[in-house]
Amino acid sequence: MLELKNISKTFNAGTVNEKRALCNLSLSLKDGDFVTVIGGNGAGKSTMLNAVAGVFPVDAGSISIDGVDVTKLVEHKRAKYLGRVFQDPMTGTAASMQIEENLALAARRGMRRTLKSGITKTERDQYRELLKILDLGLEDRLTAKVGLLSGGQRQALTLLMATLKKPKLLLLDEHTAALDPKTAAKVLEVTDRIVSRDSLTTLMITHNMKDAIVHGNRLVMMYEGQIIYDVAGEEKKGLKVSDLLHKFEEVSGGAFANDRMILN
Repeated sequence: MLELKNISKTFNAGTVNEKRALCNLSLSLKDGDFVTVIGGNGAGKSTMLNAVAGVFPVDAGSISIDGVDVTKLVEHKRAKYLGRVFQDPMTGTAASMQIEENLALAARRGMRRTLKSGITKTERDQYRELLKILDLGLEDRLTAKVGLLSGGQRQALTLLMATLKKPKLLLLDEHTAALDPKTAAKVLEVTDRIVSRDSLTTLMITHNMKDAIVHGNRLVMMYEGQIIYDVAGEEKKGLKVSDLLHKFEEVSGGAFANDRMILN
């Protein structure tokens, strides 16, 4: 469903601020894979996700989604294959619009816009049923302005909107990092339910090692723009945080220097 072949990306090439973010990186995801990605600051996690999303072009290599080469496609043309949830809960929704209006926008994604009347009763009933999976009571607040929701409620709604059209690939960019632990756990629970229900191929960056182990069927660790560890199945389920720290130190030759990930 996703294939990255030898992709490289350098920012500010030829200047004192040159930063090689991705170094000949290759990664393949099968249909239905749920891959968690961890790594220290500057490991290349977000750069890889942004390369997949088409936020910037890669310097070398190729990117394919469901067999289609999207390497040269600009971001808005690549978007039809993707669902994406960002770290900031404020990013994925329109604050001044109602919950049902946000869902209607997501439902009409990629469709021709007409002058027909807005949300029908049938659509409203569908949205109410969809919102029930969140277990946040939002199904009874369809006309509430999204700007009045908490960060966790907005992130859960964003997740629902990103998956409404069942994308080829779901990208989760530290989508619980800005939430308190209880709310983050709730959003991750909803994530698991939606991904499992729709068998969505998912790539999730997380700063939390425990979450990386618990969620998904495969774990990837990055360091200096490369994948240094790739584990799946029963081996992944048996991992502990100490195992990941040991693996990092073994490959990098140094201690893991991201306090936030270790403390979590």
